[in-house]
Amino acid sequence: MMMMIVIRKKRPFFVSHLSKLLIIISSSSCYSSFASGLNIALITGSTRTTGPPTVLGPRVNTFIQTTLETRGHTITHIDPKQFTLLQKPIFGFAPAKVPQELQQCQLILQRADAYVCVTPEYNHSPSPALLNVLNHFGSSTFSFKPSAIVTYSAGQWGGARAGVALRTTLSELGCLPVSAMIHIPKAQEVLNRDGSIAVTTSSSSENDEEERWKKYCSRTFSQLEWWAVAARNHREVADPFVESHVFQKAPSERNAPS
Repeated sequence: MMMMIVIRKKRPFFVSHLSKLLIIISSSSCYSSFASGLNIALITGSTRTTGPPTVLGPRVNTFIQTTLETRGHTITHIDPKQFTLLQKPIFGFAPAKVPQELQQCQLILQRADAYVCVTPEYNHSPSPALLNVLNHFGSSTFSFKPSAIVTYSAGQWGGARAGVALRTTLSELGCLPVSAMIHIPKAQEVLNRDGSIAVTTSSSSENDEEERWKKYCSRTFSQLEWWAVAARNHREVADPFVESHVFQKAPSERNAPS
C-alpha cells in the first residue's frame, strides 16, 4: 500500500503580515478615503527675512501647506529659525537633559506619517538651514516613512539641483523620497506674496493657472500619500526595528563583520 506524505510548508513571515495588511487596506472603501488625514511634517529651509533679492520662502511654504491641507492632511510646520546652529544632536544628550525644544520637535517628527522638505537652492545645494534641522535628529526618528522634495528659485531651473542633492540625505535618514519632485522656477512670478497662484500670461485665467499647478503637484503628493498609507498600515502589523535595529552606541555598529 502506497502512502502519500504531504509536506506542508511553513507560511513565510512576510506572507503572513502581507495578508494582514491586505485586510486593513480592503476594509477601506476607496483609496482617497484612507489616504486623507495624514500627519505631515513640513520642514522648510529658508531663514531669510529681507531682500534683495526677493524673499521667496514664505510664499512657497504657504502654497505647499495650503495645497496639502486642501488634500485633507494635518500639517505641522517646522521652521529652521527655531534652531540654533548644530552643536549637539539630540542623541548626544542624556535622556533627562534633552532641551525641551528638541524634545517637542522630535515628537512631531516621530508622530508624522510623512515629510515634505521645502528648500531653496544655494550654490547648487540644499539650504544649510534645512540640513541643520535634519542633522539634529537620528535616522530612527524618520525611518520607514516616505518624504517628498519641493525646491524653488528665482531662476529658470527651480532649484532642481538642490533637490537631487537632498535625496541622498533623506535616503540616509530612512525617509525615502518619492520619485517625483516639485520644482518652482521663477517663484516670484509664479506665486503672489500670500502664496496664491499668479496669472503669468494674458491668455490664462487664474483658474487655469491654479489647475495646472494643482495637477503638477498632485503627482508628487499622490505618490507620497500612497507610500505613507502603506507604511503606516504595515507598522501596525510589523515593527520595522525588530530586524533593523537602532544604532545607539557608536558608528561602528553599522560596520560589516571583520
